[in-house]
Amino acid sequence: MAEFGWVPFTKVTKEKVLNLRKFFGVVKLSLLGNNQITNIACRRLSITEKSDLALMAWAQQARNLARDIDTYHINIKGLLAIIPEIRKMTTLEPEIFCKDLKKCFADNGIALVFLPHLNGSFLHGASFIDGNKIVVGLTARGRDADKFWFSLFHETAHIVLGHVGQLGGTSEADEKSADQLARDTLIPEENFKQFVIENDFSENHVVLYAKSQGISPGIVVGRLQRDGFIKYNSLNNLKDKYDIGA
Repeated sequence: MAEFGWVPFTKVTKEKVLNLRKFFGVVKLSLLGNNQITNIACRRLSITEKSDLALMAWAQQARNLARDIDTYHINIKGLLAIIPEIRKMTTLEPEIFCKDLKKCFADNGIALVFLPHLNGSFLHGASFIDGNKIVVGLTARGRDADKFWFSLFHETAHIVLGHVGQLGGTSEADEKSADQLARDTLIPEENFKQFVIENDFSENHVVLYAKSQGISPGIVVGRLQRDGFIKYNSLNNLKDKYDIGA
């Protein structure tokens, strides 16, 4: 946290405690508990005591940054309407799409923030309600663009499916339904089935298919890898790398 500039760097334990109290906005660190994360919808690869603490810190930084972002009222219908526009951004570079992406979300009551990956959190993204806005925090964990976009649409799915703000957080079923909606948003299921039936996963064919879908080729590669049609070391040259939130 100190390396990222979230809290001042110090080797003095008493100062560390004071800095953490200020960061979390509590008079005692012992007041921090599961209630800090129970209403967070998130995509992470593992859940441990360490990952819970890392999630707590990461989400607090997202909250702190989001409070400086002006948003309109929460508008789920408006968010649904702009999803096709957001999907088109997958073919752009971060320096082009980041500003527009934040505005698209802010116009519909969502504060979008980009944060570096916090070791031990196993986290790709998270969403929660803070006051009168929804906060979505994303990290380009591993720098893979396809994972970034999947995480974005995963968190968007949590919002449109009504998972954000649930007491007790999201269930395994919620996570699976958010995964499915994210997959179908990026590449519609029936469309993808027609593509894989052709059984041509050459670089040229993947690029042409991605172009026909209006998405980045790396997203198609990621889907093929996850679904077992190609190996994880195949076609990685088609994957873009992002330095977002780093």
